Amino acid sequence: MDETQRNRLKLQAAIYAADRIEAGMVVGLGYGSTALLAVRRIAARLNEGELHGIVGVPCAEVTATLAGELGIPLTRLDDVPAVDLTIDGADEVDPQLNLIKGGGGALLREKMVAQASRQVMIIVDAGKLTPALGTNWAVPVEVVEFGWGATARWITAQGATVQRRTTPDGSPFRTDQCHFILDCRFGPIADPATLGRSLAERAGIVEHGLFVGLTTDLVVAGVDGIRHVRGAN
Repeated sequence: MDETQRNRLKLQAAIYAADRIEAGMVVGLGYGSTALLAVRRIAARLNEGELHGIVGVPCAEVTATLAGELGIPLTRLDDVPAVDLTIDGADEVDPQLNLIKGGGGALLREKMVAQASRQVMIIVDAGKLTPALGTNWAVPVEVVEFGWGATARWITAQGATVQRRTTPDGSPFRTDQCHFILDCRFGPIADPATLGRSLAERAGIVEHGLFVGLTTDLVVAGVDGIRHVRGAN
């Protein structure tokens, strides 16, 4: 699949998901190339009068900036009792609808918003599907700067190849919370839930990019059209 075709599929998935939003909803606005296409579609529906009365909860500062520029009303996670529907992308999706997320570095806020959501709709092109998480992507792990090298050594001892993420100029990549990201290649992960619990228990690790049991809906755009898979949640 070439990049042009992939981009076309991403747009199809984004439009399908954004068109599921109803008036009055609190909507989680994800981060990443596909999720930002959904933000643009939401704005278009608002501007055309097709949709009204919604507020968005952005999962990243980049998302907040774009949504504000496009005229989407925003609120804070602190100020809503729950999020009705979150639309977000993923780096990798397994058959149980578990995810690797965090390629853009927003995994902490993305997981917080997802956990506060009644419905989590993940939108991907078919190339993001995998038989096991970790087959194609590293697991992003957000860590505090203090002792990050020691944290990296501990993760290495768990069987991963670990690399601190950097910016194009070679400086450390920092999240919106000013933390570091360690990209951890475990290879195919047999038990994402167990690995996720192990990472979460380690001091110095703020959050990890294994999203287990959070997806309620998966929207996959492929050459044969849109497939909407509903999870067990």
